[in-house]
Amino acid sequence: MLTMHVFLVGMAGGGKTSLGKKLASNLGLPFIDTDYKVCELMGMSEKEIYNNLGEAFFRSAETGVLMNLAGIIPSIISTGGGLPTLKENVVLMQNQGIIIHIDRPIDQILSDIKLDRRPNLEGASPEDVVDLYNKRIGYYRACADYTLDNSYGFKMGAANLTKLVKILF
Repeated sequence: MLTMHVFLVGMAGGGKTSLGKKLASNLGLPFIDTDYKVCELMGMSEKEIYNNLGEAFFRSAETGVLMNLAGIIPSIISTGGGLPTLKENVVLMQNQGIIIHIDRPIDQILSDIKLDRRPNLEGASPEDVVDLYNKRIGYYRACADYTLDNSYGFKMGAANLTKLVKILF
């Protein structure tokens, strides 16, 4: 069905992974999480990579993951929240598929995000999360081919994302 990858971009807590898994299941397609792939390749947790090697290394490893996607069958790909902040990552995604921004209001993200599970947000205050959101939202909007409003809950988000991808392909 798909002729190219579908990349999901957006803020941590926006729903990229949960909606991406559901979309992949609905369409019978592979699902890939770039954060998970980086950890798998490094044999380390995300927290260990951040603490021992730094965020810049993590971002570089994400670029490597995107490069390796060129040879696999079209998949649903959930990207790390900071992945689109690097131009080379955006170019790789644009060359290999379509980019959908999973847009969720910051107040909803703050209401249920687990900061202790996000290495780059560990110890962050709600104000820090808002600052990060404000720094990144422009990147998400600029690179996206389409935007999905994920403010109406998981079921509605999953249904709308599935409908959008079916229309596109």
